[in-house]
Amino acid sequence: MRYIGAHVSAAGGVENAVKNAKEINANGFALFTKNQRQWNAKPLNEKSIKKFKELMEEHGFNADSVLPHDSYLINLGHPEIEKREKSLNAFIDEARRVEELGLKYLNFHPGSHLKKISEEECLNLIIESVNSAIKETDSCIFVLETTAGQGSNLGYKFEHLAYIIDGVEDKERIGVCIDTAHIFAAGYDIRSKEAYDKTMQEFDEIIGFKYLKGMHINDSKAKFASRVDRHHSLGKGEIGLDAFKFIMQDKRIDNIPLILETIEPEIWEEEIKLLRSFEI
Repeated sequence: MRYIGAHVSAAGGVENAVKNAKEINANGFALFTKNQRQWNAKPLNEKSIKKFKELMEEHGFNADSVLPHDSYLINLGHPEIEKREKSLNAFIDEARRVEELGLKYLNFHPGSHLKKISEEECLNLIIESVNSAIKETDSCIFVLETTAGQGSNLGYKFEHLAYIIDGVEDKERIGVCIDTAHIFAAGYDIRSKEAYDKTMQEFDEIIGFKYLKGMHINDSKAKFASRVDRHHSLGKGEIGLDAFKFIMQDKRIDNIPLILETIEPEIWEEEIKLLRSFEI
């Protein structure tokens, strides 16, 4: 089963994300469980939680098909201890929201060194933060997202993610989300079958497909290996459509959310239909 959807709006209540996913004929989706550009948010209320779960069941969604994303403000590798603790507290709160909703994943960008500490020091701080979050929560699986490497963001090398996973004490509580636009901008080519196979072989050897818990399906406005994070609609960017055919026909990529973050929400339903047409 391939769970194909998009990162839909949860404005007005998390339950609305389920409705918005159904409207585009998705069988998976991503959402923010709180405003992604604010530190604080009211707790989820019981009415919203109950309605969310009812709509999930009514429309045939399950926890395997949903990939919640944390706030863009969070930096688990922040060089300054007070700001890192603020990020960690927000991260733990988001993980608890995931658990309250009966979901299992929390997708996050690893962190940024802000040019104040080394990459290794930052990676070690991220490990420390994730281990702390695991101890403070019950079941949430923390899903590291590959990044484009823009600015001082880490996660643009498979080795970064492997290093973090190696340092996480409970391996059952950690995973990876491949963002196609991000890995392309970071220098991992997927445009031809040969290039795709080479990149996925590297992923498997360095990280391992057993850790793949989701994918963000995006074309890229940015050039190959540009280290610039700019998404585009499928087939309209630098990657082209073939890469998405390879993904949809790769038997190793199954039973995980495949989430569009492309730039034209009005054609998400068409893009979902396109991706399904690529399946063998």
